[in-house]
Amino acid sequence: MTTTIEHPALTPATLGGLVLRNRYAVAPMSRVSARPDGTPTGEMADYYAEFARGGFGLVFSEGTYPDSAASQGYLNQPGLARDEHVAGWRVVTAGVRAAGGRMIAQLMHAGAIAQGHPDTVGPSAVQPRGEKMRAYGGSGPWPLPRELSTSEIDDVVDGFAAAAVRARQAGFDGVEVHAANGYLLDQFLTDYTNHRTDSHGGSVANRIRLTARVVTAVAEAVPELVTGVRLSQTKVNDFTYRWPGGRADAEVIFAAVAEAGAQYLHIASEGRNWLETAKLADGGTITALARQVTGLPVIANGGMHDLAQAHEVLTGGHADLLSIGHGALANPDLPARIAAAEPLAEFDRAMVSPTVTVANARRWRESRQA
Repeated sequence: MTTTIEHPALTPATLGGLVLRNRYAVAPMSRVSARPDGTPTGEMADYYAEFARGGFGLVFSEGTYPDSAASQGYLNQPGLARDEHVAGWRVVTAGVRAAGGRMIAQLMHAGAIAQGHPDTVGPSAVQPRGEKMRAYGGSGPWPLPRELSTSEIDDVVDGFAAAAVRARQAGFDGVEVHAANGYLLDQFLTDYTNHRTDSHGGSVANRIRLTARVVTAVAEAVPELVTGVRLSQTKVNDFTYRWPGGRADAEVIFAAVAEAGAQYLHIASEGRNWLETAKLADGGTITALARQVTGLPVIANGGMHDLAQAHEVLTGGHADLLSIGHGALANPDLPARIAAAEPLAEFDRAMVSPTVTVANARRWRESRQA
């Protein structure tokens, strides 16, 4: 007799116009495994399709650079900036769809924390905290970025919109604007990296303006696709940062992106447990607040492979879907395992050491099967 379980994460869901077979999503995870020119490889296609074969209803791409100017964050990061990128991604999305999944392209401009591009830019000439990430091929301090001009900000917006069109051509079901984790759009939102005195600096309403502009541009460029936005308080180079205005800032931020045309909000935890980064001073959670302010579906992130926590998040009004990172790497068939009441494998950091490439993870699996 086969044992099965019922869990709210296994129930169908909708995201914009997408109908998903369950509420499990593979979180965006940079794998720096593309060709040097940013074209996705066949190995990447196999990597993404495995999650869909394992039962995930939704698969997010890793952060993908939208233009060839200054958006690339890492060497061997995939792009959606040229025709060859479109052709490479088309193979990836076809594999995910053939396995019953849906796929959203995450568009990411690295800005000041680019370690794969010689021209680093930001809202202001402020050196980023911390050092480059060795797991992504970097070392040493971040360089001092140059401040973007008004016309260059307009170019950034146009770059996201053009990449969204390429995402449609590549067969993606949606586009996620990456405004989290310390990258360019988040640099505009963060008070200590944005010293501008124009309409993109100062108040939180001004600092979220660029993200809102990008969301609108993407939604208008590809109205037939789902448009979402990823936000976070923490960053890859600052795990302790929280929006200084707390709930008040969050309400302004969430309302702005919803009004701009976002169809869902994806709240990232940057490798931390959901509750650690989501809990507000008044005892509520930032994900529940996002749902309350916008009325939109919210995707929660951070330890969502834990069945009890996932159950509480979904049934307690905190979020509508769950995105999983490390838990998905260790269990690409996580939804199928949960449905069959099978135990989950624990994440082993050796899977992403010394670098986070798909090839390293494959070698890790092969060593365990030997």
